[in-house]
Amino acid sequence: MKETPRTEQAPRHKLIEYANGPSLEEINGTVEVPHGKGFWRTLFAYSGPGALVAVGYMDPGNWSTSITGGQNFQYLLMSVILMSSLIAMLLQYMAAKLGIVTQMDLAQAIRARTSKTLGIVLWIMTELAIMATDIAEVIGAAIALYLLFHIPLVIAVFITVFDVLLLLLLTRIGFRKIEAIVVCLILVILFVFVYQVALSRPDWSAVLYGLVPSAKTFATSPSVGGMTPLNGALGIIGATVMPHNLYLHSAISQTRKIDHNDEEDVATAVRFSAWDSNIQLTCAFFVNSLLLIMGVAVFKTGAVKDPSFFGLFQALSDTSTLSNGILISVAKSGVLSVLFAVALLASGQNSTITGTLTGQVIMEGFIHMKMPLWARRLVTRLISVIPVLICVAMTSRQSEVQQHEALNTLMNNSQVFLAFALPFSMLPLLLMTDNATEMGDRFKNVLWVKIFGWISVIGLTFLNMLNLPDAFADFVSPSLATQAHIVAYIAIVLIIALLAWTIIDMYRADKEFNMSLADQRATELEEDQRRRANKEEK
Repeated sequence: MKETPRTEQAPRHKLIEYANGPSLEEINGTVEVPHGKGFWRTLFAYSGPGALVAVGYMDPGNWSTSITGGQNFQYLLMSVILMSSLIAMLLQYMAAKLGIVTQMDLAQAIRARTSKTLGIVLWIMTELAIMATDIAEVIGAAIALYLLFHIPLVIAVFITVFDVLLLLLLTRIGFRKIEAIVVCLILVILFVFVYQVALSRPDWSAVLYGLVPSAKTFATSPSVGGMTPLNGALGIIGATVMPHNLYLHSAISQTRKIDHNDEEDVATAVRFSAWDSNIQLTCAFFVNSLLLIMGVAVFKTGAVKDPSFFGLFQALSDTSTLSNGILISVAKSGVLSVLFAVALLASGQNSTITGTLTGQVIMEGFIHMKMPLWARRLVTRLISVIPVLICVAMTSRQSEVQQHEALNTLMNNSQVFLAFALPFSMLPLLLMTDNATEMGDRFKNVLWVKIFGWISVIGLTFLNMLNLPDAFADFVSPSLATQAHIVAYIAIVLIIALLAWTIIDMYRADKEFNMSLADQRATELEEDQRRRANKEEK
């Protein structure tokens, strides 16, 4: 009897699978780059990852802090945006370099040097930070849909869940096209704010003067609308430098196809990735600067009583709040407010793409688990939607202004989780890129990068911890402010203890690695001497 040949079946994939391969394996090393070509052609090939990173520096969480800072303190906080952008450039350069040289993303590199328990703790903390960022995206996108199409907020919140369908489409068209779409959305945002600021005719000499930091920048007085310059500065810093961008950049910097056995090829990749990152982050700096300039020049001083997205949208169509005749005549057509809502929607969609990729990076890196991108997005978005829906439901019987303020407060307060997660990405990144064993003598941080890196890490960690008591107090009523401060100080102690645990684990791992490397070299030396002795005997 003849045996019927069996048809080979494709392997079945589970929803959650084990993963311990290259970072973002589906796109790792998939983008071809030219060799021995001109500067501009090579730069074009490496351009793209920087745009995905820059999105995090101009997401909806940045908008309110920058515009309100401009309304309250004119151009005083311009220097804070500049400093935040320069620190971001330094940190993102180190993140990209780590990914390219070690062929591991930041999450994988940390997990390889820490215990399983600590890896799980750091994963949970980073997931919370990503979900906190997602809350800002939900609020921004839902409000944009409400403002543009008059969709009720609750329904608009649920519609944001379906951006998972957009993600499904994008995963099928190739990573290079995703980069192009992100760049186009960034250009939309940039165009909107350039147009609005150009109509407002700002005082450019005052803008340039504001770029120079002074003692007033971080002063605790005066207080305008409950905000001091220090509060405004901390808000801008907290909304600008975010931990998930470091994880993302260390992963997507590996999408270019390079020969890791050729040191010159690796050096070229590091150099052009730095160019790409710095160009895109310069664009993010201009967007954030334009937002602050909007607060000063587009609106009359103190005219915006409601700093939420609703209030800003209404202020852009209210001729009594605008600063000059040209703006007033354009505002009558409704163009200013509609453009603002379009930019808000573009910002939210950009953050959808980058947030999902980052979530996959940290899940694979810290706990070696993998989910399809659409499933991952659906889970995190549904979790992020819950606090927004609760906020909308709790304020449904209050006045419209109170509802707007509640959503704005939720968005701002959700960013407090970033203060927890940021040191645990910055410090390991700096330690590993300072290490010649990890990076090699050629690629370890040079002296000036090391100095400014430590200043940035210590400074940002200190400022985030400084802002934590007030951030906790914002969650509760004024009568419970003292208790909130006590909880915040306990949280700070726990963060410091966890940082110490991370440093100790990484130090032990380095020590063990160096010992094994020394043993390996000793073994190789013994074998070499034995071979020589055998040759001499013969």
